Amino acid sequence: MIFEKNATIKKRPTKKSFPLKPMIIIFPFLVAIVLAVFLFLQHPKFGKAPSGKRLERIKNSPNYRDGQFQNLNLTPQFSEDTFVPKAIWDFVFGKSKNLIPTESFHFSKTDLKNLNTGENIYVWMGHSSYFLQIEGKKILVDPVFSGNASPVTFTTKAFDGADLYTTDDIPELDYLVITHDHWDHLDYETVTQLKSKVKTVITGLGTAEHLEYWKYDPSKIIELDWNENSDLGNGFKIYGEPTRHFSGRTLGKNKAIWASFVFETPKRKIYIGGDSGFDDHFENIGKKHGVLDLAILENGQYNKDWPFIHLIPEEFLIAAQNLKAKRIIPVHNSKFALALHDWKEPLEKISIINNPEKLRVITPKIGEKIFWEDDLKVYEKWWRTAK
Repeated sequence: MIFEKNATIKKRPTKKSFPLKPMIIIFPFLVAIVLAVFLFLQHPKFGKAPSGKRLERIKNSPNYRDGQFQNLNLTPQFSEDTFVPKAIWDFVFGKSKNLIPTESFHFSKTDLKNLNTGENIYVWMGHSSYFLQIEGKKILVDPVFSGNASPVTFTTKAFDGADLYTTDDIPELDYLVITHDHWDHLDYETVTQLKSKVKTVITGLGTAEHLEYWKYDPSKIIELDWNENSDLGNGFKIYGEPTRHFSGRTLGKNKAIWASFVFETPKRKIYIGGDSGFDDHFENIGKKHGVLDLAILENGQYNKDWPFIHLIPEEFLIAAQNLKAKRIIPVHNSKFALALHDWKEPLEKISIINNPEKLRVITPKIGEKIFWEDDLKVYEKWWRTAK
């Protein structure tokens, strides 16, 4: 082979080293972000995982396996045909233009401190927060009065005009009921401010760890597993019952149980539903307790991609039938947007499905005092005129 005199000899390319300067600049920012997240998660509002004797009790629960509480039946977070990245994309970017009201609500709130003690009443506070006075007992369920249902104040804000009540409006309570520890049901700011007004807390097994961490007196807390009950005295009793859902305030899931409750008085039975997808537990509760005078059931924040953990409107009415409930009040709507549907849709759909009226569905305005045993009262479809 003859080489030409002026031929260029190609050299083997040298391996380029990654420039250190960008890494030197970026690394401190990454460290700062990780440190900021770590410090943020140390805030008391995130609560505390069960420990000590409570954890031992949890481990002995028939509903606790493989390091967490389990639903009675298999409950995937998403449906089988859901492409999870698309579901997340839709949740972030595909929300309805009518997700939240375009105008402020103009509701009037009931004075809870000056009620006639002989009245058996219900007052809805939006979403799953409500007040009951039954046979002289004052009960507050899942109060969220801080203006948002999130660990950060700039997300999941309450609709304008929906957050009528503050802790200052709440009288001394016989019972504070917390169904589970999600942010839209257990609000750190609200429950810590209510502490001095609460005689007794009723909650599901594990959730009391948060409350004790927030300085609630353990002797004032009744903590029930599913199918446990507690005698409250003078003919009053509380039963812990299953739901189909999940729990958790941080990345750790299902360390505390999610529950519903049957509050039994000398004369009445009230079902406090919490959050739940449809399952046979509704029928089992109906068989166990017989006819319920009132069932307060979730209706809202549902989606086809997560069909097992929330009731859709058609299931809401079937669940009410299975519970053998004389009257039903839908909650879990009209205050926070946690799904993709129009804000009006949950109430509108059950109104259409239940027309002509097959079941006694009560739809009060937020803040309205209602005598729920008055079966002749006609309730205004208030959401149709709201915008």
